[in-house]
Amino acid sequence: MRPLNIGLTDEQRQGVINLLNQDLADSYLLIVKTKKFHWDVVGPQFRSLHEIWEEQYEQLSENIDAIAERVRALGGYPIGTMEGFLKAGTIKEEGGNVPTATEMVSRLVDNHEQIIRNLREHVDRCDEEFHDQGTADFLTGLMEGHEEAAWMLRSFIEGQALQADGSQPQTEKTPVGV
Repeated sequence: MRPLNIGLTDEQRQGVINLLNQDLADSYLLIVKTKKFHWDVVGPQFRSLHEIWEEQYEQLSENIDAIAERVRALGGYPIGTMEGFLKAGTIKEEGGNVPTATEMVSRLVDNHEQIIRNLREHVDRCDEEFHDQGTADFLTGLMEGHEEAAWMLRSFIEGQALQADGSQPQTEKTPVGV
């Protein structure tokens, strides 16, 4: 194989590949969980959650491919087994239970936020430790996507009624003894 000459040492490239493989593993675990919840959700929120999660797992699928291709561009090989994903990932697989719709949303928010924290660290390491600004930029884009996904899901479970001006409505207090 022809050696890569892209301005990174073998050690720098391997460090970045290791980070990317962790991100790949987390993305795979999150897509599995998102798909499972997409299939299992019930209740009045079914339609909206079913559609949100379909959009999100389609985006995750694109991200997975892009991460794997980035690993290959750096001369590495992406993890490609569930065993490898479970070993390298930082988010955990769901057990065999079927939580409520709100709990499903909450768990996915937690997972997106875990990935966001990981990506922040990986961006810093790619830039400062491995001097790979290209991968730092790539990971920043992934992070922004997870921030939007987490925001959408948080908004679903944290919603409150607001006045037209954005303020919270005043609640009437029932007098004592009535």
